[in-house]
Amino acid sequence: MKHGCDPALDNIEPVVPRDAASLLVVRGLAGPPEAAEILLGRRAAGHRFMPNVLVFPGGAVEAGDFTAVAACPLPPAEISRLEKNAPAGLGHALAMAAARELQEEVGLSLGSPPALDGLTYLCRAITPAASPIRFDARFFVVDADRVMGSITASHEIEDPGWYGITAAMGFDLAGATRSILEILAQRLQRGRANTEIPVLRERNWSLD
Repeated sequence: MKHGCDPALDNIEPVVPRDAASLLVVRGLAGPPEAAEILLGRRAAGHRFMPNVLVFPGGAVEAGDFTAVAACPLPPAEISRLEKNAPAGLGHALAMAAARELQEEVGLSLGSPPALDGLTYLCRAITPAASPIRFDARFFVVDADRVMGSITASHEIEDPGWYGITAAMGFDLAGATRSILEILAQRLQRGRANTEIPVLRERNWSLD
């Protein structure tokens, strides 16, 4: 990997990205797209990755996510898309990670154990190779009617709340977050799930 002005770094290999999952909780998913709202929160200032910016609840997959029990499994079509060129079992682990992080970061639950059958796979984003902290993140969508509990802040996400999707895109967002909201808005306009998954690699989107 070439770093240009610092030849001493030229032979350093990129950090291997960690598998991660985020959950886009949408209120009004069945209604007019322009009325839909998305759950966002501000990443805490002390967080190593994307501090002080609006994000979706989410985080890295943990070992226990692979064996964690679900009340209802992720639909087979979603597993197939998630595990394309990936190890068996990763789809379940990603969905469980999304459910776990939702509860840890904003206090909302998909049940205990969580029901994963309401999740749909929206897109994927891989942190660029030059970054010292990297994630291979998959983004799920779930209807707010499928979650329970009260929204609460945590040491990782501050001031979580509902934002109109169009209004949210007017905030100072990370480029990937803005693009994911655009993909979500397009999907809501079409009224159907993705058959091809958009993937962000080295700041460029393509279809997987």
